[in-house]
Amino acid sequence: MKKTAIILGTSRSNGNTAKLSKEVAQRTDAVIFDISDYNILPFDYEHKNKHDDFTSLIKEILTYDTLIFSSPVYWFSPSVQMKLFLDRITDLLYVEKELGRKLRSKTAAVLSTGEYEKPETCFEEIFQHSFKYLGMNYKGMLYCACGFDETGEKTDVGFDLNKDLIRVNAFSDMLNKQ
Repeated sequence: MKKTAIILGTSRSNGNTAKLSKEVAQRTDAVIFDISDYNILPFDYEHKNKHDDFTSLIKEILTYDTLIFSSPVYWFSPSVQMKLFLDRITDLLYVEKELGRKLRSKTAAVLSTGEYEKPETCFEEIFQHSFKYLGMNYKGMLYCACGFDETGEKTDVGFDLNKDLIRVNAFSDMLNKQ
């Protein structure tokens, strides 16, 4: 089996998206990299951010064959942590070009949670377009709604991953067949 990294971008390292990431990690032997554990500065055209943790983190992540980008849906978009990470990939196009070229052979997927039954298509499209531009092989997204019961009715009950275990297993199995 190839090595898998989950890049977790969320403001709650123990929240719903983290729980989903841990479930997938257990089934795929993945390593989780929580972006919140690193000091990553915003993209800067003058590259004054080169002394933060992004370069060392991306070097480690690029040792994995499959990269899973994990983010909750916030305002139809990835979290600010994930968006910051995606923006910094720009450094790999202009400053660290050799590292950027290593993305071309990678398999990519997305994990996400949100309060709506289904995410708007614009959420996944951000990743699809980015992966296509970078030459990555996109395998799909697993999205789990947090505020719904088995019938699709909105509830105030917390996140129950048990109702999504069949989909979690199918997604994990697909990644394991890489």
